[in-house]
Amino acid sequence: MDILKPIKRIGADTVAITGNPDSALAKQCHFHLDIGVRSEADPLGLAPTSSSTATLVLGDALAIAVMETRGFKEKDFADLHPGGVLGKKLLLTVDQIFHKGEEIPLIDKDIKIQDALLIISEKGLGFTGIVNDSGSLIGIITDGDIRRGFEKGGEDLFNMTAEHLMTDSPKRIAANTLAIKALEIMEEHSITSLFVHETEDLEKLCGVIHIHDLLNTGI
Repeated sequence: MDILKPIKRIGADTVAITGNPDSALAKQCHFHLDIGVRSEADPLGLAPTSSSTATLVLGDALAIAVMETRGFKEKDFADLHPGGVLGKKLLLTVDQIFHKGEEIPLIDKDIKIQDALLIISEKGLGFTGIVNDSGSLIGIITDGDIRRGFEKGGEDLFNMTAEHLMTDSPKRIAANTLAIKALEIMEEHSITSLFVHETEDLEKLCGVIHIHDLLNTGI
């Protein structure tokens, strides 16, 4: 009851939620919401069961009503809970978690497959990008590509160049894209990595992102 005094001093309206409209608390508040129940659900009628459920339901209803009245959106929720799953889905972007600089696996198109395998192993992401003479990204080779190629061609595979084994037109994404969108693209195309570009025109490569980077965030 003591808390009502400072609340009233600042001129705030008060709302009591009780099961007794004649209670002292109900009478001292500006408004009263009656959640009285006929009886509790336990055999003795003593434990707060029905009454606690009624309180929870009313609290949820009030919260939803306030959300609708104020136009509370997912973005507002994310701003207030940045560390939660929803916050990460709505706020976390690719450029916050991607690999850049020396961490990017890239090789020239004329490099032999055996050397490509060394780069893939060294970078530890399970793939490498392929660039042409001007440094533009033209393809991708995964450790799975090399494994399947070896099963078909044996050791002759290692004498081939990266350009002969690569998959053309690897999937790309802009650095400012939401991380959850990157995950959706990977799932849609059944791939585990994306090349990251500085802007949405997808011209300048600035990094790579692996599905493990996304899953480790908890999104």
